[in-house]
Amino acid sequence: MKILISSDMEGISGVTLWDHVDPSHSEYQRFRRIMTADVNAAIKGTFEGGADEIIVTDGHWNGTNILIEEIDKRVQLNSGLGTAPFSMMQGIDQTFDGVILVGYHARASSQDGILDHTWSTNITNVWLNDVLVGEYGLNAALAGYFGVPVIMITGDQTACAQALELIGNLEFAEVKQATGRFSASCLPPEVSQELIRQAAFKAVMRLKNGDTPKPYLLASPVLLTIDFMTSDMADKVERIPGAYREGVRVKISAPDMSAAYNSFRAAAGLASL
Repeated sequence: MKILISSDMEGISGVTLWDHVDPSHSEYQRFRRIMTADVNAAIKGTFEGGADEIIVTDGHWNGTNILIEEIDKRVQLNSGLGTAPFSMMQGIDQTFDGVILVGYHARASSQDGILDHTWSTNITNVWLNDVLVGEYGLNAALAGYFGVPVIMITGDQTACAQALELIGNLEFAEVKQATGRFSASCLPPEVSQELIRQAAFKAVMRLKNGDTPKPYLLASPVLLTIDFMTSDMADKVERIPGAYREGVRVKISAPDMSAAYNSFRAAAGLASL
C-alpha cells in the first residue's frame, strides 16, 4: 500500500501567527521542527496501519521546511516547490492508494480559521465547477483525477470540517480550536501528535477495508473560477489563453483537473508579480 503525505504549515500544532510560518522570522525555526514532528506522527500511524511505502511532499512556502535530518528514515521526501510539476501534491499519480493531508488550513474568507487563505493572500476565493474549495479541495481534486482518495486531514476544526463537507467521512485530527484568524486553543504537540498518529492508523485500516471516501473526481471540462484581491491582479491573469474576466473574477475552462491545477498555479503566480 502506497500513501502520499502532503504537508502544509498553517495547520500544524501550535501555529497561530504568520510569524510562525515565515522563514524570515525567528519563530519559524521552532515551528518547522514541530511540523516535522507532526509529519512523523502521521508517518508512524500510516506504517502501523499497514502501508508499505510513503512519500512525503513538503507543501509550504518554497517546500524546504521539513527537517530532512529528523524525518522518519523509512520515507522519501519531495522538497522544493518552485519547479515541481504538482507543487503541494508533487509525486501524485495512479500508483498511490491514498493521500493524507497534514497541517492544512481553512479556505480563504473563512470564519474561525487559523491563517485562512487559498494558496495566496492575493486570492479571496476559488471554485472548481462552481464548488467553493480551499487548498484541501484543489489537492483532493488532483488526487481524484488519478483515482486516489484523500483519507485523512489534520488542522484546526474549520479546516477539518470543510474537508469533511467536501470529500466525505475521512479521518481527521483537530490539533487546535481556532477562535479567530490569529487565535486558537492549542493542544500541546505531544498530545496533538498522538491524535495524528491514531487518525493515520485508522485511516489506513479503513482504506484496507474499503471504508474511506471515494476519490474526489470532477466532471470534465473543469471550470476554474478565482476571485482576486485587486483589479490589477485580474489584469495580469486574464492574459492566460482561454481566460474570461468579470471584474476581479477570472474564469478558466480546462480539459481536466491536471490542466486546471496548472492553470491555477499559473494564475496565482501571475497575480503575485
